Parts: sequence; C-alpha cells; structure tokens
Amino acid sequence: MRKSLLEQLPGIVAAGKRQAAQVLEQLEGRNKVSLQTRELVIPSKDTAAEDLFHAGRTSEVSDFPNRLIYGDNLLAMAALLAGDEETPSLLGKLDLIYIDPPFDSKADYRSKITLPGTTIDQKPTVLEQFAYSDTWSDGTASYLAMITPRLYLMRELLSDSGSIFVHLDWHVGHYVKIILDEIFGSDRFVNDIIWWYYNKMQGNINTFPRNHDMILYYRKSTDFTFNPQKERREKPINQIKRVWSKEKGAIVNAKDENGKVIYVESTHRTIDDVWRISMLQPADKTQNLRFNTQKPEAILERIIQSTTDEGALVADFFMGSGTTPAVAERLGRRWIATDLGKPAAMITRKRLIDQNAKPFLYQAIGDYQIEQARTTLGRNFRVGDLAKVVLDLYGALPLPAQENVNGSLGRLPGSRTLVFADSPSRLTTVSTLRRAQGYRDSKLGGFDKVIVLGWNFSAGIGHDISDLNDPNLEVLVIPPDLLDRLKKKGADKLASEVRFSSLQYLQATISGRLQMGGEEELRVDLKNYVLLSPEAINLDEKNRAELWRVMNAEPLALIEYWAVDPDYDGEVFRSVWQDYRGNTENNNDELRVVTKAILQLPAFEGPRRVCIRAVDVFGFESEVILEGVEVTA
Repeated sequence: MRKSLLEQLPGIVAAGKRQAAQVLEQLEGRNKVSLQTRELVIPSKDTAAEDLFHAGRTSEVSDFPNRLIYGDNLLAMAALLAGDEETPSLLGKLDLIYIDPPFDSKADYRSKITLPGTTIDQKPTVLEQFAYSDTWSDGTASYLAMITPRLYLMRELLSDSGSIFVHLDWHVGHYVKIILDEIFGSDRFVNDIIWWYYNKMQGNINTFPRNHDMILYYRKSTDFTFNPQKERREKPINQIKRVWSKEKGAIVNAKDENGKVIYVESTHRTIDDVWRISMLQPADKTQNLRFNTQKPEAILERIIQSTTDEGALVADFFMGSGTTPAVAERLGRRWIATDLGKPAAMITRKRLIDQNAKPFLYQAIGDYQIEQARTTLGRNFRVGDLAKVVLDLYGALPLPAQENVNGSLGRLPGSRTLVFADSPSRLTTVSTLRRAQGYRDSKLGGFDKVIVLGWNFSAGIGHDISDLNDPNLEVLVIPPDLLDRLKKKGADKLASEVRFSSLQYLQATISGRLQMGGEEELRVDLKNYVLLSPEAINLDEKNRAELWRVMNAEPLALIEYWAVDPDYDGEVFRSVWQDYRGNTENNNDELRVVTKAILQLPAFEGPRRVCIRAVDVFGFESEVILEGVEVTA
C-alpha cells in the first residue's frame, strides 16, 4: 500500500538534507559548480574605462556587480556558495531571500511569442519541460523533494541577521511550513502573511472564492533587521494614545493630568499580517509584463523595506519576471536573481535595462552538461562514456580503440563520414573544428566528410564555420535535454527521437566610424539572422509552419534583444548599447528591434574590435566579432 504524504514527509526532508550536504561537501573540490559570465550589461551607457568585472578582486561582496543568473537554482546556489577566483563565497552573506516558487501542478508554462502577422504558442523549452516534469512527477511529494534541498542551501546563504519569505498558496503551503520549521526552527517563524488581493472573485456554487496567497516569514536568528511599516488610512480617526509605562512594564493608555484618556488624530496605521494589495491589472502598463504568476511591486517593496536597510543584499531564486531585482534596484539594495526559464531571464534583463539599472552581470551555469552527466551517469563518469552514448544515438559506430581519441570518434555505416562528439566540459571553438578536419584527413586513411556534434559553442562559431569554407565539415548541436531524457527513458528508447540541429547565425556590419574632436560615432547595422533549426524548437506543426513563414519573410523580426560591445576583449562581453522588442524609445514598433545602432563614444586611437551579440525570441544567442574597424572619412 502506498504511503500517505504525511508518512513520506520525514523521508523527503532527510533526502533533501543529504542532497544539500552533498552540495556543501563539494564546494572545495575539483567538481565544484561555477558560473560563466555571458554579459556585463551597462544600461547607463557608461563607456568609462573602469573594469567593473575585475575591479573588485577582494573578499568584500559589496565590491561586485549585481547578478542575473540563468539556470537551475540548485546549481546556481552551489556556485554562489563555492565562489571562484573572481568573486568570494556568499556563505552567510544574503540579508534577504524572497522566493515565489511555482506551486500549481496544473499550471500552463507555455509562452506566447507575438511576431509580425502571427502569434506562436511555444511549449516549455526542453530544459524547463524536464525540470517541471521532475517537480510534479509524483504530485506534491515530488514538489517537496524539489524545494527541500534548495531551502537548506538558502539557509546557508542567509546571514545571521537575514530573513526569508516563501510565497505559496493553498496547494502546498501547509506542507512547506512543516519543512521550514524543520530547517529554520519553529521558533524562527515570524508571520504567516496573508496577501489578500480583493478582486471580488465570484467562485462557484460549491466553494467560497479563493482570494489570497500565504507568505511564510522566517528569521535566521534572534539578531535581525525589522523596520515597521505604516500605510495611510482612508479616513483619519481619533485613536487612544498608547505609551510605555516603566512602572507596569507594559504599553498603556496615555492620560492627561486629570486622568482622562488622551485621544490623537491617527492618519496612518501600522501594517499587520494581512496585506490588502491588488493583483496586477491588465490595464497597468507601467509594470504588467504579461508574465504568468507575476506579482505586484508593492509586495516586494514592503518586504524589502521592512527587513533590510539600504545597501543590503537581496536574492530571489525563482525570479520570474524580475520583480525582486527591479524593486531592490530602485530601493538601493544589491541583488542576485536566478531562474531556470529562459523567458524569465530575457524579460528580467530587459526590465532592468528599461529602468536604467546599475551595471549587472548576466551569468549562466558553467559546465551545465557536466553537472547533468554526473547526476545521470554517476559522479565519476568519464567523458568517453558520454561520447559513446552520443555517437550511438547519432547512428555512428566507434572507431577502433587505437584510432579513437577519448572514445569521441565514430563513423557512419556504409559511408566515408567521420563523426566527432565533442566534450561537454569545454566550448566547441574554431580550434575544435580544425582538429576535427585533421581527424578527417588522417584517421584510417582519411574520410570524405566530418560531422562535429557539440554541446556548448563559442558565440562566434557561425562565422568561424563560414570562414573555414569547408563543404565537407558539418556542425550540429547535441540536444540540451539529452541527459534528462537519457535518465528517464534510456538510450535504447531515444534513438528514433533525438534530433541534432544546425546552428543559428547572425550577420552585421559597421557602416561608419567617425571622429569629431574627443568623441566618435560608431554605426552598426544588423543584416541577417538564420535561426537554429525550427525542428529543434518545441513547437507543434502549425506553429512551426508559421515560424518558417516569418523566417523566410523577415528573419530580423526574430531578434528579441541585441547589444554592442565596441571594445571587446575576447573574455567578457560588455554591452554599452542595447535594444529589444518593446523598447519604443528607439522606435514605435513593439514587435521589432531597430536594425541600426548609433553609439556615441570617447575617441579611440587605432582600430576597434567590435562585438555584436543577439538573442532571438526563443532565447538562442549568437554573435559577430568585427576586427580592425578603422575610422572612416
């Protein structure tokens, strides 16, 4: 007989504690998780020479930029706890954590992408799809198994004076309360805050309308920050004045010299644990981003102002549309925000640029596939083992051991085609492609063609392929969800389902570089964009056909965001100019980015190395690096 959820709960908590302990044990080892900086976003258009990424190099967390992180929050927290050569560990450094994790197993995580002339209904990305299926594969028990180790790691990240707010509703709130009591201690529970959205919902004939969420508030210790909040009354009232009595050791009614109770006009009330804050309304164009589960900024304003002071470090590990970092930025707090959803990362980056935030890092999980492989194949897996699986799925037979490099080479039966499966622990770059060409020409007397299967690619790989101009070299993308699918189905059942897709490709040019005194003007033009194979995107046939139509008619309409680094150093992409769909300051078209950028920069002697990076509506990145850009007449 299957155990009830109450009977499973002790085992779930124990397993979550063990998983968190394993993460903590690996913080110092060679297998520790790292973060990879994809972009230093500079919305203020500050082109000063100060290197914000490397300027710190001290043990002070306050020396480093805010961080927007795309990826599994368990891995993100592991990386934050570990630290690296650039940034210190955040163990015990966070002053406030707010999370609003998904808590409805029936939620529709599909996103609608509006393009010129059509709307595409995209299912979750493969990465999100498997994460959500893990979260709800066994109902509420799976959800609690997901959230428990993460709550343990959040406790490690909190400072001794820190607070955590967990936003839930009736689905799982009562179970999570038990887990929070276990992790933080029931004596650290402060409030069960009721967010009443008073939307006058009617309900059905058999129930009362559900009109509230719960926000569980805990403190790390008895040393905490709390700033009482007040709100203006709709009508001032006469209220008895209350004062502290030293004699009685309590708060008592204030009286005058005649013993009469003193009344004062009260214009404000102290906020209690029932928060009367309306849901976001469709007509609210100032903050409603049409993001599923988006919360109003007023909730985060109240939480941040009541439990932190200016300069405090605030984190949100399920950031959604980015309300927490947006409000923290506006209130003068530092922030870290993470999410597994690519749409969440894209929306949050645009939201922060739109409010002219301070420079911040956009980061991703380094070696994500390595972490997934350790989960799927064991902590001591060998790269060659994974390469063999990839070759099998592609239909290639391994070369003889003496000719095989780390088990990464195979051949397609009945042909002279070599297949090279690159390692997930490194980027596939132009040097990788040249090495593959060498294998093609030398192994077993030579092959006619080589196919490179890669996990992670340098952003400019499309141009590298074009420059090599080799018709007998083909480069394909290994599906990013492959390891999740192997874990669930096994290689035998996947062979007919796995699709290896072609790479996306961006074209851009410099149309002018003019100098006028101590300043110069740089003009950049987008020319073309070729999307990753539509077959690799999670669409049904109708939506895929619509996508093909837009691709053929107006490929640049697929660009969601693009940015320019006029002095790219080859390491960190520093964007000092950005445009994105919906930014009507640059044009009046919400569905298209501008295709021409004009940058006003300090004059620079000698050629520039300009990097242009773009993200399409599905979250795929590509870039162009233009070398030796000279001043034009």
